[in-house]
Amino acid sequence: MNTQTRSIRRLDSPTQMLNSMTQLMIVKSPLLSSVSLSLILTSQSIKSDSGAESDELTHGLNSPLLCCASLSLNRPNESTQSVEGKDVIQQQFQKGHSVSRNAEERVLISEVLVRTKDGEELERKDLEMEALAALKACRANSALTIREVQEDVHRIIESGYFCSCTPVAVDTRDGIRLMFQVEPNQEFRGLVCENANVLPSKFIQEAFRNGFGKVINIKRLEEAITSINGWYMERGLFGIVSDIDTLSGGIVRLQVAEAEVNNISIRFLDRKTGEPTKGKTRIETILRQLTTKKGQVYSMLQGKRDVDTVLAMGIMEDVSIIPQPAGESGKVDLIMNCVERPSGGFSAGGGISSGITSGPLSGLIGSFAYSHRNLLGRNQKLNVSLERGQIDSIFRINYTDPWIEGDDKRTSRSIMVQNSRTPGNLVHGNQPDNSNLTIGRVTAGLEYSRPFRPKWSGTAGLIFQHAGARDEQGNPIIKDFYSSPLTASGKTHDDTLLAKLESIYTGSGDHGSTMFAFNMEQGLPVLPEWLFFNRVNARIRKGIHIGPSRFLFSLSGGHVVGKFSPHEAFAIGGTNSVRGYEEGAVGSGRSYVVGSGEISFPMRGPVEGVVFADYGTDLGSGSTVPGDPAGARLKPGSGHGYGFGVRVDSPLGPLRLEYAFNDKNIGRFHFGVGLRN
Repeated sequence: MNTQTRSIRRLDSPTQMLNSMTQLMIVKSPLLSSVSLSLILTSQSIKSDSGAESDELTHGLNSPLLCCASLSLNRPNESTQSVEGKDVIQQQFQKGHSVSRNAEERVLISEVLVRTKDGEELERKDLEMEALAALKACRANSALTIREVQEDVHRIIESGYFCSCTPVAVDTRDGIRLMFQVEPNQEFRGLVCENANVLPSKFIQEAFRNGFGKVINIKRLEEAITSINGWYMERGLFGIVSDIDTLSGGIVRLQVAEAEVNNISIRFLDRKTGEPTKGKTRIETILRQLTTKKGQVYSMLQGKRDVDTVLAMGIMEDVSIIPQPAGESGKVDLIMNCVERPSGGFSAGGGISSGITSGPLSGLIGSFAYSHRNLLGRNQKLNVSLERGQIDSIFRINYTDPWIEGDDKRTSRSIMVQNSRTPGNLVHGNQPDNSNLTIGRVTAGLEYSRPFRPKWSGTAGLIFQHAGARDEQGNPIIKDFYSSPLTASGKTHDDTLLAKLESIYTGSGDHGSTMFAFNMEQGLPVLPEWLFFNRVNARIRKGIHIGPSRFLFSLSGGHVVGKFSPHEAFAIGGTNSVRGYEEGAVGSGRSYVVGSGEISFPMRGPVEGVVFADYGTDLGSGSTVPGDPAGARLKPGSGHGYGFGVRVDSPLGPLRLEYAFNDKNIGRFHFGVGLRN
């Protein structure tokens, strides 16, 4: 098969390909390379005084095609008749490649025609009209310079329909006739695409669909190439159209260069010097986090996600990926530079408990913790912490393996042991004799979590809890001041084995994004005295941006069936529930619904303002809780609040200071750390 090769872009080495792809990701480069267009003047009858044939006059132009345009002055007979412009053209032959003022001297043209390279009329009149429409200077009865003819040749070629154009000047009795002898491109009959492993065939067909059966137009071909390169660029892929050939029969051959990943290596750098060093983390622990694998076409966007994933492990201070050419193979090697954080240490801090509502140091909590982020170099985490407040105390040991070795579903495992003492006033309120009631819990559990769809994750676990109420002296009690029972079993404590299932949709992950969480706990009566109940709880949040402001709507609700501890009832009211009320002051029941709407707006720097309204109800279920603790304390069972506040970003998280009025027009300040649940 005879082949006509009109190369648009060819990459000769992996290094050149890598550099070209990288530049394409940054700027929009011209796709078509520059080739020279030479203008050649010849004469059949005019010679120099020495008898030698005249030289060719060439001039470089930028063109998207490989072509040659020549201008010749021909006579129909051998007469020595002089023509206007003869001396000018003769001088141009003698000048060769030089450009003189004579190149700007004008020759009168009497007629302008478009013909085939054999001088015949074009079969397709639409192509003839395209060529004539491209002319700007060359018109009948006009005086032209060689430069103007040359520029019109360039315009005909740039129309995209022709692979060559030769301007020929013929001396006639009526004057000089200027013919543009053109060769149209072939009709587009087929497409062959090579080395496009990730580029969808449907996308290629769509890019060239409008050209089938028509004369190949290089400008439209250029647009198709631009769209293909844009497809790679939008996805951050190292891919580009490297070459295009037009074969006989109207077949276009498209060659694509896709840089595949040859090897991935991890390099640890010193935190202070930046020099290579020995890392504590196992190489396979990092590599299994990467979605980029050997043999894939390298994607910059996928590489960025891999960097974010490794950083999210919590054991790296800085991570970067550097692609490099892999010899002459046309592939790339990836080097991931990692700077490790200190793996563990002691820390101290503080916080606020929403369960404490009175006293000079209301709700203040101090904490002390030891943590290790990278046990055995496997990214396994151990945390031992102690929190202590006026009444609150929590001692917790937590071990987490974020990704169980050998599991391909990214399943994590968490083992927890906890001994806690928390205020019991959420359900049972402050005692009229000013005594405090606390709930003591000893908890141990095992949980497994893993993502099962994008933005969706699930958790399953088994938790044992030993819980009971105590007075201020730490003595176990089974009834409160109103003789309401504090345990479901009638003993000093309740034992529960919980099977837990949870599913969470996180959206983009920030506080204003869509979020949905569903939680179900089933009490398993392995022993007759163990509690048997089912509890479900759901939360949904939706944020909408309106200009610089944001509207946030949240709704939560739950229900419990069976025999459960009274202090486990749903408490309504407080900083994270219905603002304007004390914690748990609206109600406590087997069921609940709480809704909230707020509008936040930027004020200055990290400070933003907020206007909000909340509503909550126990759906009339307060009396169904054992002992009716809400009824004994005359809780309304439903209520609403509204108000305003400010929020400030801080190292501890958002600091919230809010003032709200309840439906009894009683105002109350609320202070919190972190985002509202």
